Amino acid sequence: MPYTLHPSEKLVTLFKKKPWQGTNPARAQFLFIGLDANYAPAIENELPEIFDYLDSGVEFWRAQGVHHPFRLPHYQGSGKKYHEKFAEIGFSPEQADLVSFIELLDLPTTGISSLKVGDLSLVHLDSLANIIDCGAAKHVFMSSRVTNLLRQTKVFPWIPRIPLKTYGDLAVLREQNGQTIYQMYHLSCYGWQLNALNKQIAQIRSIVESKNVQRI
Repeated sequence: MPYTLHPSEKLVTLFKKKPWQGTNPARAQFLFIGLDANYAPAIENELPEIFDYLDSGVEFWRAQGVHHPFRLPHYQGSGKKYHEKFAEIGFSPEQADLVSFIELLDLPTTGISSLKVGDLSLVHLDSLANIIDCGAAKHVFMSSRVTNLLRQTKVFPWIPRIPLKTYGDLAVLREQNGQTIYQMYHLSCYGWQLNALNKQIAQIRSIVESKNVQRI
């Protein structure tokens, strides 16, 4: 099995209702697209705050001062590194309504996943394509593993085999109607990729800090 569905019925139910985190992805200016939302098997007991976050990521961020419960001091489990690196971008709680996370798989997982195109819901992919094409996102970010999967579907024929160009340290996959779609390293990468990721994070931070980030 390429992935293991999370055993928490409550978690699965939440994702079936709302397969994204943060603000509504159709209204987000910054959209981060991942592979799957992965949690420890006992996340319900280890981090019950996860349900407040999934219920309203914006309210959680503004109330707790961190964008994700994995950044709470008492949590030291998997996924923390990813969100610690994301925090380096520098979004503030006041900007919580500008940011959304959405994954290719619309269900929560646990353990190691190795997704294939056949694992993905066509309905969810169509919804994601509509969010990208018709939503408010000005800056969309995804890793090469995400683009490789999307390229194999018939829903995203515009994804090039190689980036169109580079913009600083970020690869550009598409520029259209005031929106830029970037390819970047995964936020949990390590080794030689980490130095490149840090440069990309600094560049995204400069975008966030620019005068172009305005509520619409």
